[in-house]
Amino acid sequence: MKIGVNVPNFGPGTDPGALRAWAQTVEGLGYDLLMVSDHVAITPDVAGQYPAPFYEPFTTLSWLAGVTERVRLGTTVLVVPYRHPLLVARMAANLDALSGGRLVLGAGIGWAKQEFDALGVPFEQRGKLTTEYLRTIRAAWADQDDYRAGPIPLWLGGHSDAGLRRALELGDAWHPLRMTMTGFRDTLGRLEKLAGDRPVPTFAPRILLRITGTPLTGPDRRAGEGTLDQVLDDLAQLRGMGAETVVLDPFDSDPAETLHPEAAWRDLAAVAASWKENR
Repeated sequence: MKIGVNVPNFGPGTDPGALRAWAQTVEGLGYDLLMVSDHVAITPDVAGQYPAPFYEPFTTLSWLAGVTERVRLGTTVLVVPYRHPLLVARMAANLDALSGGRLVLGAGIGWAKQEFDALGVPFEQRGKLTTEYLRTIRAAWADQDDYRAGPIPLWLGGHSDAGLRRALELGDAWHPLRMTMTGFRDTLGRLEKLAGDRPVPTFAPRILLRITGTPLTGPDRRAGEGTLDQVLDDLAQLRGMGAETVVLDPFDSDPAETLHPEAAWRDLAAVAASWKENR
């Protein structure tokens, strides 16, 4: 099982130097994948969680491709309705080629209504638009004379029935975000039931990474939250559930965390060292 890291590309502590340091730390610790998130207009509903400066994902990953060598690069997740699908298809194909085939395109429908309004995209139609746009992106990538996309993995988020059906139709992996272990198991079961006789996409969850000094208990504990032993056990359970990749998200909720990335780097170093010992 491969392990990735969601790197904060926003907030008061984020600048080109910080992004470079994050990328080199993630790659240096031996992680397999570096991912960033997506917003375009930092409207009040976005700014409350992900304040400016916010570095656009395609631009950021293109630059990070030049300061890394091995680690794969991805989005967790690109908000599909924000951009014309042929533009997304072109940017993704170009980034994959320029990075030496290292792109993973994680995609979702989005949640920030004020941002949709600012961009002139109908919020209520975001699910329908996402499905239509993803079909267009897939069709464009099939044109090898033009886009030359190669095998770019498409990871689709969402845990509603509509989101799961979208992942079954168009995704190479189902990419759910920040659930409890029970939530992952139950929703994976729903995905398999909805699939029927169809192939089920691979499982690539994103989980929180928050290491605590004492164990956390209770049904609301999210995967990746607790002592180092609890985090390692979550990873082992996810591997047993068929996860091919797990993305660790060391950003909890406070934008001030971006001013002090060393704490997240210590947790990532602890997980990397212990996971290597136990594999």
